[in-house]
Amino acid sequence: MEKLRVGLLFGGRSVEHDVSIVSATSILAALDQDRYEVSLLAVDLDGQWHLANAQTALPAVLGETSVFLPATPGATVLRAADELPASAVDAFDRAARLDVIIPIIHGRGGEDGALQGLFDLAEVPYVGSGVLSSALQMDKDIAKRLLNSAGLPVTPWVRFTDFELEKQGLPAAADHAESELGLPVYVKPANSGSSIGISRAESIPELIAALALARQYDRKVIVETAVDGREIEVAVLGNDEPEASIPGEIRAAQAFYDYDAKYRDEATQLIIPAELETSQIESIQSIAIQAYQMLEAEGMARVDFLVERETGRIYINELNSLPGFTSVSMYPKLWEASGLPYSALLDRLIELALERHDRRGKLETQPPPPTQVTASTAEANQ
Repeated sequence: MEKLRVGLLFGGRSVEHDVSIVSATSILAALDQDRYEVSLLAVDLDGQWHLANAQTALPAVLGETSVFLPATPGATVLRAADELPASAVDAFDRAARLDVIIPIIHGRGGEDGALQGLFDLAEVPYVGSGVLSSALQMDKDIAKRLLNSAGLPVTPWVRFTDFELEKQGLPAAADHAESELGLPVYVKPANSGSSIGISRAESIPELIAALALARQYDRKVIVETAVDGREIEVAVLGNDEPEASIPGEIRAAQAFYDYDAKYRDEATQLIIPAELETSQIESIQSIAIQAYQMLEAEGMARVDFLVERETGRIYINELNSLPGFTSVSMYPKLWEASGLPYSALLDRLIELALERHDRRGKLETQPPPPTQVTASTAEANQ
């Protein structure tokens, strides 16, 4: 039986480029080589795609053949950007055929719906949520609005567009946020990940500086009430009938779980399972699935929570449509602790991608035939 051809897409133009390479390294090591033939697709910092076989070191793929995916239905064969030497054609043709893509490009251009739109145009199956849900999960402001409208618990927030910050000035924006939420607060780019551009502010000067930093990464900024809470995460898996993993807890040595705490600080602890009451676990899992469905997620998402220390109140922090897949990332570790090993998790994600693609492929794309007008019909309409 011929192996399924999997394209592992990583890198990207976002500030999470390096994190993506680490995630892809872990995925490549875990994919079942007896079931899949893997092609490596690296996107460099200029946005150019490069193709190589699975024996190539991942950082080196960035220097390999430049390729592109045509935005044409059924175009699941990559094309070389430049003419290839005759000796390289056979190897290229084999690596260029794809049955499904695992996109593990974090941040802008990877999990914001743009990349998913290309896949949909090409009608190639891919792991993870579609265009709409990816965009919703990426935009923290819009996600909060939808979750709040559904009665799901989110932390209080205010948002500023770059135009508003420019018009009223950062000091006035800081005063407005403080009057609405008090202090301390967290300031975040509305569309970003891995805690890049996020700051905690405990005074007006710190809030002004935090707004200035966040607007460097996005044209919309949100300010949230700082909840004194435990950071709890749940992994959700599935299409129409999603399931939630057991919860885990992040214990960072720093004031909050920033980029260094996630990827560099060995003092950060991942507690799996989280030490919670049974009723809390059930509530968190239920809310995670509701949030997943509210934002129309498919395939996978990691749902991050804050559990207030004093009251035990649960808040949704955010959803991540393409969570980290490094060796220390919570999403695969949570499923492993829930009884689904890393390799089997990847198998399931690929199955879900193919299942959704098959369902989408059955939708009508042609207009209905013209109505046949008979004599009796014409008479009835007179």
